[in-house]
Amino acid sequence: MTALLAGCGSSEKIAYLQGTERMSAEEFAVATTLYDARIMPKDLLTIIVSTTDPEASRPFNLVTPSISRGTTITSATSTGQLQTYLVDNNGQVEFPVVGMITVKGLTKSEAENKIKGLLMTYLKEEPVVTVRFVNYKISVIGEVARPNTFTIQNEKVNVMEALAMAGDMTIWGRRDNVKILREDAEGNKRVIMMNLNDPYVIFHPDFYLQQNDVVYVEPNKVKAKNSEIGSATGIWLSATSIMISVATLLINVLK
Repeated sequence: MTALLAGCGSSEKIAYLQGTERMSAEEFAVATTLYDARIMPKDLLTIIVSTTDPEASRPFNLVTPSISRGTTITSATSTGQLQTYLVDNNGQVEFPVVGMITVKGLTKSEAENKIKGLLMTYLKEEPVVTVRFVNYKISVIGEVARPNTFTIQNEKVNVMEALAMAGDMTIWGRRDNVKILREDAEGNKRVIMMNLNDPYVIFHPDFYLQQNDVVYVEPNKVKAKNSEIGSATGIWLSATSIMISVATLLINVLK
């Protein structure tokens, strides 16, 4: 019972964003740049080119044909999924007609403008270019209700939204030391520490997650100690069970 009460702890350790009532309106009104995801190697993109003349833009909108299986033949139909483009390790995609385009480090808007400029050589009118992420995913593990990997449709998610998708932290999770595991476009790995008890965390430069981030919630000390006690108890019970079995066997043999 004591361990349970200690594990639950006080609201000082459990509540998020403590002390917001002491923050001034000026602090909340601090201007920040809206987050916009940047393209990295291994991202999977869709790139749609639109013009008033569908035939003019058709060569730039490749589709993967769907296969319909008849009783005697297999044929590729004209309908299918839009072609996706994998960003290679050099940060490039191979685009129809245009060739290799470097998109690493660009936001969607920047990539759209770059591709639009390149297409002006081939089109009579300025096209509309739409770039979307296909595999924008984040993972949440550790002391949460439903650890999982989630696909983000709007390509923008902060730490608290990620925890909400995972069912929030359990009572055992440490709010003051959430870890974010991240690999950047150059392959460099780092661990970012975040204190969700702190109201100023919403201004943290890494409050919004990047694609492929892993959010890890570590257990508090009480949960870790309980786990150690549980393991030791399990070992002790197993050893006792073996000793009883051996003793019973010896008694039966010596009868």
